[in-house]
Amino acid sequence: MLSNHFQNGMETARFVWSRLPHSEEGELEGAGLLSSESNKNCAESLDYEVLENYAYREEQAQRGKLFVGYNVGVKWFFALLIGIGTGLAAVFINISVENFAGWKFALTFNIIQKSYLAGFLIYILINLALVFSSVYIITQFAPAAAGSGIPEIKGYLNGIDIPGILLFRTLIGKIFGSIGSVGGGLALGKEGPLVHTGACIASLLGQGGSTKYHLSSRWLQGFKSDRDRRDLVTCGCAAGVAAAFRAPVGGVLFALEEVTSWWRSQLMWRVFFTSAIVAVVVRAAMGWCKSGNCGHFGSGGFIIWDISDGQEDYSFEELLPMAVIGVIGGLLGALFNQLTIYVTRWRRNYLHKKGSRVKIYEACLISVITSVISFGLPLLRKCSPCPDSDPDSEIECPRAPGMYGNYVNFYCSKDKEYNDLATIFFNTQDDAIRNLFSAKTIHEFSTQSLLTFLVMFYTLAVVTFGTAVPAGQFVPGIMIGSTYGRLVGIFTVNHYKKLNIEEGTYALLGAASFLGGSMRMTVSLCVIMVEITNNLKLLPLIMLVLLISKAVGDAFNEGLYEEQARLRGIPLLESRPKYEMRKMTAREACGNQKVLSLPRVVKVADVVSILRCNKHNGFPVIDHTRNGEPLVIGIMLRSHLLVLLQSKIDFQHSPLPCDPKGGSRAIRHNFSEFAKPVSSKGLSINDIYLSSDDLEMYIDLAPFLNPSPYVVPEDMSLTKVYNLFRQLGLRHIFVVPRASHVIGVITRKDLLIEEENDDSATVELQSTSRSAT
Repeated sequence: MLSNHFQNGMETARFVWSRLPHSEEGELEGAGLLSSESNKNCAESLDYEVLENYAYREEQAQRGKLFVGYNVGVKWFFALLIGIGTGLAAVFINISVENFAGWKFALTFNIIQKSYLAGFLIYILINLALVFSSVYIITQFAPAAAGSGIPEIKGYLNGIDIPGILLFRTLIGKIFGSIGSVGGGLALGKEGPLVHTGACIASLLGQGGSTKYHLSSRWLQGFKSDRDRRDLVTCGCAAGVAAAFRAPVGGVLFALEEVTSWWRSQLMWRVFFTSAIVAVVVRAAMGWCKSGNCGHFGSGGFIIWDISDGQEDYSFEELLPMAVIGVIGGLLGALFNQLTIYVTRWRRNYLHKKGSRVKIYEACLISVITSVISFGLPLLRKCSPCPDSDPDSEIECPRAPGMYGNYVNFYCSKDKEYNDLATIFFNTQDDAIRNLFSAKTIHEFSTQSLLTFLVMFYTLAVVTFGTAVPAGQFVPGIMIGSTYGRLVGIFTVNHYKKLNIEEGTYALLGAASFLGGSMRMTVSLCVIMVEITNNLKLLPLIMLVLLISKAVGDAFNEGLYEEQARLRGIPLLESRPKYEMRKMTAREACGNQKVLSLPRVVKVADVVSILRCNKHNGFPVIDHTRNGEPLVIGIMLRSHLLVLLQSKIDFQHSPLPCDPKGGSRAIRHNFSEFAKPVSSKGLSINDIYLSSDDLEMYIDLAPFLNPSPYVVPEDMSLTKVYNLFRQLGLRHIFVVPRASHVIGVITRKDLLIEEENDDSATVELQSTSRSAT
C-alpha cells in the first residue's frame, strides 16, 4: 500500500534544499561565509509556499468576496505608497548629493582663485568628512547597509532570509550613507543603494513600520506572510531603478530579469503601477526644483543624458567598430568582476577581520587617494584652446570647475582655454557622463586624457567596490564604458572622415557594453539606456553591443551580482541547474542521514529535545491507520512548533488525538500568529520557558501541519527537482519511493473551472473524466 511506501521512504527521504549543489566544484572560500557565522547571523530559507493547514483553511472559509476585493485594493494602495516613498527617498538623496557636491566645488573654486594648494586641502577635507560620515554610519549603526544591496535583495527574492537587510536602520543607513559616499566623490554610485532603499521601504510598509523604534501602525499590518512580502519587495526593487534612472519601464524589466525568481501577471501590473508613481513623483520634484528651491540641484542630479540631438544615422561601415566596443566591454567587464572577487576576498580574510576601526581607516584612505587623483592629475594636464564657437550652439567655453557643462577652465593661464581632464575628473559623475555623451563636441577630449582617466578610474572603481559604504556600480560602469567608447569614437572619426559621426554616440555604446559585460543584463539594460538617453534610434546598436559583451563576459565568469552573492555566502538557486545534476537523482541528493520525524500527538518534552538538538526547519509528521500502518500526514515547521510551545493553549494531558478524523476542532490561533516578523529573528527555543508539568503534556499537531507537502519519487532527476524547487519557491520537498498504484490522473481540462450562471457562486468542472488526454 501507499502508506508502506511512505514508511520505507522515510529512512531515505531528505529535504532537498539542504543538499542541493548550488555551485560547481572549487567554489570560492567565501561561499560559506554566512553559514560559518553564529546562528543568529546565518541565512535561512523563506516560506513562500502557502501552508494549507486547518488554521489557514478556516480563515479562508470565513472570507467572502468583499474581503477579497478589499485585500486586492489594499495591495494596490501599498503599491502606491511604495512608489511615493521610494520617489521621495530618491529625491532627498539626489538633492543632498547635488548640494554637497555643488557647495564643495563652489568653495574649492573660490579658494583656488587665490591658492591652488589651499583649495586642494579644502577639497580633500570636505570629501574626507563626507566619506567618514558615511562609513561611520555603516560600521556603527547599520552594517547591513554596506555595498549595493542588490545581491542581498536578489537572495531574498530567491528565497533566502538574510538577517538585517530590510530593517529600518538599514534604510536610514542606506540613505544617509549614500549621500556621504557619493557626495564625497568616491568611484561609486547611488543607483544600487536606491534599489535596496526601495526594497526596505516596501518591506517596512508591509509589516506596518518598525516596532523597535516605535514607528508602527497596526492599520498597515496587512501582509505578514513571506509570499506577500516578496511581492512588495519586488515592487520596491522596480521602484528603486525607476527612481534612480527615471526609467519606469526599465525598472519593471530589471525586477523581472535580474532580481526575481518567481513572476506572475498580477504582480506585473502592480510593479508597473509602482514604477509609474515613482516617475510622477520624480517629475513633480524636478519641476519644483527648477524654480530654485533646491539649491545647487538643477539640470543635473537625476540621471538622464539627453542625446536626442546627436548622431541621427549610422552606416554599415560603423558596425565593425561598434562590435569592437562590445568585445572590449565583455573583456573589461569580466576582468572587473574577477578583480573585485580578489579584492573582496582579501578584504574579508585579512583587513575587515580587524574590526570596524580598520574599515573606517580604509574608506578614509581611499577617499584621500581619490581626491588627490581627481584634483592632482588635471593639474599635470596642459590646457587646450577653446574651439571656435558656434552661434547656434548652447555649449560655452570655458566654464568654471564644478559647473554644469563642457570645457571646464581649471589651472589654465588663459581665459579661452579649458582642461579636458578636469572636465571629467574634477566634476560630479553625472555631469562627467553628460560631458562624455555630449554631441557636437568632437575633439573635446584628447586620447591621452581619456586613457589616463580610464586607467585611473577603473582602478579606483575596483578598489572602492567592497568598502564599508553604500556603493552602486551602475554609474561607475557607465563612466568606464563611455570613456573607452569615446576613444573608439575618436579613432572611427579619424578613420572614416565623416562629419555625421558623433563621439558621444560611441560613448553611449561603450557604457552599455561595459554594463552588459559586467552585470550580464540585456533586455532591462537596453531599455534603461534608451530611456535615460531619449534616443530610440540607437536601440539596434545598443542591442548589438549588449549581446556581444554578454557573450564575451560569459566565457570567463558569471555576472557581478552572482559573484558577489557567492562571496557573501548567499546560496542562490540560479535559473538553470548545473550540468552535473542531470546525472544525479533526488535520492542521491538526500544523503544517508536519517530523517527526524514527529508523531501526530507528540510529547512536549520530545519536541523541546528535538528542537534543541538540531536546527532543521521542517519535520515530517507520522500517523497510523486503523491497521497500524504508518502514514505521512504532512510537514510541521519549526516556527509553528515554537508558537505552539509559547502559547501553551493547545497542550493536552491525553496522548490520544482530540479528534480521530483530524483537524475539525475549533482552532484557537489565527493564521497570522504563525508569521515570522521580518524585523526580528523570530522565536527561539531558548526564549520559551516551560515548567516540568508543561513538559509532561502533549500536543496534537494535525490542525497545524501542512497536509499537502510536495513529494517527488526517489529516482527523479535532480534537474527536475531543482526546477520544481526554484519555480515554486519551495523550502522542503519529500523524497519517497515509487507509489504502488494511481488513484487518478488530472489533465488540463480538469483544471478549467467555470461558473454555472451569473447568479450562482457554485462552480463545476468541465470534465468528469479521469482519462489521460
